[in-house]
Amino acid sequence: MDSLIAAAARALVAGDALGALKHVALRDDPSALALRGTAMAQLGEYARARELLRQAARGFGALEDLARARCVVAEAEVALAMRDLRGSPRTLAAALATLEERADRANALQARLIAVRRLLLLGRIDEAASALAVMDSRGLPPSLQAVAELTAADIALRSLRTAPARAALARAREHAERARVPALLAEVAEARAALDRPAARRLCAAREQPLRLEEVEALLASGALVVDACRRGLRAGAIWRPLARRPVLFALVRVLAEAWPGDVDRHTLIARAFRIRRPNESHRARLRVEIGRLRSLAAPLAGIEASARGFALTTRGECEVAVLLPPIDGDQASLLALLADGAAWSTSALALALGASQRTVQRSLVALQVTGQVRSIGRARAQRWLSPPLSGFTTNLLLPVALPLG
Repeated sequence: MDSLIAAAARALVAGDALGALKHVALRDDPSALALRGTAMAQLGEYARARELLRQAARGFGALEDLARARCVVAEAEVALAMRDLRGSPRTLAAALATLEERADRANALQARLIAVRRLLLLGRIDEAASALAVMDSRGLPPSLQAVAELTAADIALRSLRTAPARAALARAREHAERARVPALLAEVAEARAALDRPAARRLCAAREQPLRLEEVEALLASGALVVDACRRGLRAGAIWRPLARRPVLFALVRVLAEAWPGDVDRHTLIARAFRIRRPNESHRARLRVEIGRLRSLAAPLAGIEASARGFALTTRGECEVAVLLPPIDGDQASLLALLADGAAWSTSALALALGASQRTVQRSLVALQVTGQVRSIGRARAQRWLSPPLSGFTTNLLLPVALPLG
């Protein structure tokens, strides 16, 4: 490694992308291209960074598989920043195998962290937690240890375990201070601030009470029957009934929970669940069918009894009922929560993360664009979508989860 390459590498480790470019900006050998690509990524020029990293990978010879694997990992990091989730994980896995075979622990950990963060973006929290649990970041650069702890905190927050999240963020801050990278320090500070912001609203006696993540965690652990409008489900203690794919049943149980301990007349139930203003006998028959389905699904948690004018929700023992509302209203809260991270998302990546069709996501984005909540940049396949940051609250409870919380 010549002196200019070494100087550029040291500058990149310290987060000085412009300083690194001063050393290698006019060179086109593979090592210089790789460093230029990394520097461009630090400056946010992701498309150019990906192009340079691919050129570098092609430029390394057959005996330089370690350098090529490092380029693959760097390109995967860029793809993650671009929210390009379409690539096959097998390419990254092959690069990881090469790095581990050559005992390059730092870049191997980086590859593993990229895979974990990709799983988080896709809402696969359990898989991400399992993959992170087998990592060992001891003895590695403090910047990588800070990223590992930030990832652990993110998983804990998404799983509503605030105490482990605080501990991980404290460790992340220590590592970030040792690394002296301003971007890492800012990311840790933002994650810590999210714990003190409202994450949801509790509806009680027709009044709304803002709740922080710790308060949401305490509510879910209290044994109360919680109708969770953030993640669309019904919970009491350790029992969880997901209703995200059964919107009629969720609408019914939410209306019943809002009226608890009173009942709700049939006309109101039909209007809220079926969105029909003038019900007829067929709608009343459908209501009976849906109430029967809801009664069967909620049997371990609560009962639904008929009254003179409609139906009422009944609890087991002295359990109380709570309705947990998202911090923002609207059917597109999860979509806005993804876009609120400040990255430019493609519709294909949003569809993967939300578990929806790309056409459905496109229709939602167009509707949000009309109201000024999102904007697009680029055209055709290069089109990306952005949203202003959602200030004043945290969106952890709105981010998609691929599997029901157990």
